[in-house]
Amino acid sequence: MDKLSRYREIIKQVLELYASWSKRKPGVDVVNEIVVDAERDHYELLNVGWENECRVHFAVLHLDIINNKIWIQHDATNRPVADALLEAGVPSEDIVLAFHPPEARQYTEFAAA
Repeated sequence: MDKLSRYREIIKQVLELYASWSKRKPGVDVVNEIVVDAERDHYELLNVGWENECRVHFAVLHLDIINNKIWIQHDATNRPVADALLEAGVPSEDIVLAFHPPEARQYTEFAAA
């Protein structure tokens, strides 16, 4: 399996893992949705539904593959998705913490771009 195919598979497995951790609350009708655009390499985990009379539509995770690197565009989890990617075998030089400003990324242990 080539690197890009492997990264696509790792991202899908990580999103499924994070989606499995959510707990249902009484009176809350919110589900996790995994959205995959494999053609353009966009991947998201969303919370969608209703909590009482309030609409819930929230991006939990947003990952992209750009130039053979995994860009973490958004991470609203308590367990950083970068750690899960590292544990799955993605080297730190192939992970970009895109939610940090470009000038700050050089000070992380991950790729700047």
